[in-house]
Amino acid sequence: MTATGTFAPRPGAAPLSRMIRAQAALETRMLLRNGEQLLLTVVIPTLLLVLFSAVDIIDTGDGKAVDFLTPGVLALAVMSTAFTGQAIATGFERRYGVLKRLGASPLPRWGLMAAKTAAVLVTEVLQIVLLTAVAFSLGWSPHGNPFAVVLLLVLGTAAFSGLGLLMAGTLKAEATLAAANLVFLLLLVGGGVIVPLEKFPGAVRSALEALPISALSGGLRDVLRDGAGMPWADLGILGVWAVLGLGAAARFFRWE
Repeated sequence: MTATGTFAPRPGAAPLSRMIRAQAALETRMLLRNGEQLLLTVVIPTLLLVLFSAVDIIDTGDGKAVDFLTPGVLALAVMSTAFTGQAIATGFERRYGVLKRLGASPLPRWGLMAAKTAAVLVTEVLQIVLLTAVAFSLGWSPHGNPFAVVLLLVLGTAAFSGLGLLMAGTLKAEATLAAANLVFLLLLVGGGVIVPLEKFPGAVRSALEALPISALSGGLRDVLRDGAGMPWADLGILGVWAVLGLGAAARFFRWE
């Protein structure tokens, strides 16, 4: 026999931290199980790093090509996961009513965004480990302050995550799919990932330098290739984008 009240219900929401952890674990599993997302976030950056390091297609300036390319590809990996992949996945979750059901749960809107950002960070750790291993096998010689690298990656993730959620929470799923892929391709070419920004005209270059992908790739390159100190200008640009993106997403994100 069991004591009276052993199975008595306890209505009420779970603690907020537990809800966010549970949602983050779910989001991480969904990201890692999605073959299309893995192609975008792992396979494409790896192929770009190997191809452009082995074949002299673009003039990357003095030094080894892999030393120029690796920081840019790391930035591309962050953008592919935090922005492109997250925007597309969240956009279709919204279309299929998944977010509508989550909206009826005690999990607040900002809690969902925090859980999705946490899942992105876990995925990025796996990306960075893989890309770093590939880069070392190609002869990469990094320098600089590891703390500056971590700070750049975290702020870059926050900036792209906010922009991705803003897009997914305001546009239709099909429009999000098209726009996210288009932005990915444009920033791959014009964000200093593979093509140095010095190759662009002065006015165009000034505009491109204000983009989050340019700040992230440029900051990582300054630290990892040139051994620079804390890249405050690039961190400032990423910080502004993070505040604007996450703030706008929290304000305008629609569950359905």
